[in-house]
Amino acid sequence: MPADRFQHVDTWVFDLDNTLYHPSVRLFDQIDRKMTDFVMRTTGADRTESDRLRHRYWREYGTTLAGLMAHHGVDPVPYLVEVHDIDFSVLEPDPALKVALGRLKGRRIVYTNGSAPYARRVIAARGLEGLFDAVYGVEDADYHPKPQAEAFARVFAKDGLAPDRAAMFEDDQRNLRIPHALGMRTVLVTPQVETHAHVHHHTDDLAGFLVRLTG
Repeated sequence: MPADRFQHVDTWVFDLDNTLYHPSVRLFDQIDRKMTDFVMRTTGADRTESDRLRHRYWREYGTTLAGLMAHHGVDPVPYLVEVHDIDFSVLEPDPALKVALGRLKGRRIVYTNGSAPYARRVIAARGLEGLFDAVYGVEDADYHPKPQAEAFARVFAKDGLAPDRAAMFEDDQRNLRIPHALGMRTVLVTPQVETHAHVHHHTDDLAGFLVRLTG
């Protein structure tokens, strides 16, 4: 893995769910269930149809919330509070990841389609507090979700980062298209091997990948 391809990077952007923790812990399963419950109450559909609709909105809009806002006028604030009210005990501190992140030179930020308060709870549960210079949630993009170009434009403008000096780590390849187009170095973090023109690197071990970057 060519570490010299990251020598220019001074801002490291990390997605949260299934990126800063391994998907095998299945934390997001809890959120999926709560989102389906919310869709059921909002639409009156049964669980099967609500689950289908939840996934359809995620696929078409980037998040279930964006679809609910577009089609049902849902207020995002109580929605985000409700669906992120979950049990974080399945997460454990990750000393290896903490060390690897701490060795990165430059700014480290988290940017998630979840809420910033939720992200901070995940970060704390993983023992990664104090490592990130900023944490951005979907509210910081005025509820425009990744992979929409508008979402990245708003968050990156707020942060002031220069895309041509930044790298982005994501578990969803869709969310790397715009960063790639902006000139960012892109890393797909997922157990499944995927090949996409907008993905520069792939890893299923974030801590190990970062260690190889920093020597």
